[in-house]
Amino acid sequence: PRPPSPDGATVSGGRAGRFWSARRIPAAVAAAIILGAAGLVLYDVAAVRAGHHAMYWRRRLAEELAEQPLDETWLMLSACVAMALGVWLILLALTPGLRALLPMRREFAHVRAGIDRSAAALVLRDRALEVSGVRSARVRVRRRKARVRALAHFRELDDVRADLDSALGAGLGDLGLARPLALSVRVRRPKKKG
Repeated sequence: PRPPSPDGATVSGGRAGRFWSARRIPAAVAAAIILGAAGLVLYDVAAVRAGHHAMYWRRRLAEELAEQPLDETWLMLSACVAMALGVWLILLALTPGLRALLPMRREFAHVRAGIDRSAAALVLRDRALEVSGVRSARVRVRRRKARVRALAHFRELDDVRADLDSALGAGLGDLGLARPLALSVRVRRPKKKG
């Protein structure tokens, strides 16, 4: 049997997890701010323990916070901004981020593949245009659904829709996605001019 994949996804037609973005810039900015603030406070605490006076900014901040009522507007606004930044960082840490990539089936444990949603839409649009009677087609691919809107010009709409369902179903299978997309097909006649 094949060894399990390092990220816990099952191999050979099983579940392949979504791609996670590295998010290096927010992580680096947050780490630099936290490191700088912690280093400054640690230095000041060590200086006070060694018999020196606390830094002016820390004494001033302690005095201001002791004298300020907690319902001041600027204090509430600062707390809201800090909370919003914290929630944003938590969301960045807990969500995958690379929503434009659709994971593909994993045939081998050490290989991960994905296809961009716009590329998948292009492949499906080309499949739709190969169907007899289809004049034009628009395809939108989401994480769980492919939506196709086609204009038919010389065949019966039901026949075109049936052929589109068949061709696009095969096209979705050929994409090799880990999670099959639901398919929504709508066919109509082009608007008459004049």
